[in-house]
Amino acid sequence: MRNRLSLMNGKWAFILVAFVIGLAACSNGGEKTQKTAKLEDARYELDEDTPAWELDPQEETELTWYVNGDWFNTEYGNDPITRTLKEDLKLDVKFIKGDDEKLNTLFAGKKIPDLITIFDGNSDVAKRAESWALPLQELADKYDPYFYKVAQEQTLDWYQLSEGKSYGYPSFSNTTEDYEKGLVHGNDGFLIKKDIYEAIGEPDMSTPDGLLSALGEIKEKFPEVTPFAFKGFASEGDASSLSGTLQAYLGIPLQTEDGQWYDRNLDEDYLDWIKTFNEAFKKGYISEDNFSDDNTVFEENIASGKYASVLTGGIAQLSGFLQRNYEANPDSKYIAIDGPSIGNEPMLEQAGPSGWSVTYISKDVKDPAKAIQLYTYLLSEKGQYLTTFGVEGETFEFNENGKAVLLPEVKKMKDENPEEFKKKYRMGEFWFFGHDSFELEKGENDPPESIVQIRKWAEPYLSPEYFILANIDPDQGTAEARNLVNIKSRWASTLANLLTAKDENEFNKTLDSYKKFVDENNFDAIVKIRNEKMQENKEKLGWE
Repeated sequence: MRNRLSLMNGKWAFILVAFVIGLAACSNGGEKTQKTAKLEDARYELDEDTPAWELDPQEETELTWYVNGDWFNTEYGNDPITRTLKEDLKLDVKFIKGDDEKLNTLFAGKKIPDLITIFDGNSDVAKRAESWALPLQELADKYDPYFYKVAQEQTLDWYQLSEGKSYGYPSFSNTTEDYEKGLVHGNDGFLIKKDIYEAIGEPDMSTPDGLLSALGEIKEKFPEVTPFAFKGFASEGDASSLSGTLQAYLGIPLQTEDGQWYDRNLDEDYLDWIKTFNEAFKKGYISEDNFSDDNTVFEENIASGKYASVLTGGIAQLSGFLQRNYEANPDSKYIAIDGPSIGNEPMLEQAGPSGWSVTYISKDVKDPAKAIQLYTYLLSEKGQYLTTFGVEGETFEFNENGKAVLLPEVKKMKDENPEEFKKKYRMGEFWFFGHDSFELEKGENDPPESIVQIRKWAEPYLSPEYFILANIDPDQGTAEARNLVNIKSRWASTLANLLTAKDENEFNKTLDSYKKFVDENNFDAIVKIRNEKMQENKEKLGWE
């Protein structure tokens, strides 16, 4: 999972697929791809209890697979994972990588690759998948009914476009069942250094007065550290962890009592807490540098223990820096405590059914049977073990509890030389159908000591209700989408100004200015779209 998360910083460079892609699919290759592809009969007898790759007599197949990320490792067959994939499926894969411009060029051409992986299941190209991709249910019925045993029903439902057909399947898709089984980790924390917390008497910091009193005592007794910090404001439009993360901690509702989208930014209880943090800033408990420090500075300050307390998301990404701080002084490690509250339970967010990357089988696929077999193989327990832990006896073994454990030399390389580990073994890198919960459920590898208690604190508060908010913003290229970009950017600057306001009058004027800006940018139209898409999400999830 750490490998995937390290890639996610680059994700945003690829998710906005230009609108012309969809147009190109309809103009240049559109007439061809709009037609229903004629699927030949299977070359083997189907058995719903046996994966089709075990039945297929085909000795050799090659598929082209485009990945819309020019950082992707295109080697195939040289590492334990792709070598085993090649041997088991009797399949060669020619990977092609690129960016949005190259993807656009592919769609504008006469033929597109057999498989395509993109990084935004809500992009225009994804919404037009019916015109260029094959429905997975049709392929499963025709060639591999075992697919239904390994695919997550809620994930398939989430990616339905029409007539109950799903065209793409994502990586790292979490379902309601994953949450209920405790297979999803918390990723947010109100953290404080253990030794400092004990030195000030482990006070209740869940109320405004309690928080300010504790920060004041920290400033007095530990002048070498910053009493409180937050993550964010590192880039244009970034509203910091004092926006969404704080709202989650306070348990601010996601929807109104009648099921409509709720503007958490203007919730009165939330704004009262922003006033509290504004007071903390005026008292010198928050550094001015926190508003301009980039993520690298923030991470290094965590590693060096410069912050006495911090509210942050992205615990997984911070695990290495938290671990460095822990190893330097175990008694001074960061621990999670009950932070700001309005009396509600925290309602913390993690990934939902949308997942990360999404992979499609194109209508130009040379061997549709082998393509759906690839999906089934990688989604199966066999494929999940392979892509998560590698090959038994070569990279991992099962312990007495039946859990997968990396061999000592493999784990040593993972810990001490992660770049060589990624290149040599590919574990965590071949993530197309990966699932975080598999490693948690089947592996015995312990997380870093620095995050064990933090995760444990957060997990009871994870809420799948956030699923209803997935992909509810206006479609790219619309006036509403452009307005929303402006509103989000304005909120980030507004929040920074609220936190640094000199007095109540400046605070109120800043907030009133934001409200006026929102109205001037036709926010009602954006809310209408969000309500419509929220309703669609509820229907997909069967929550209506």
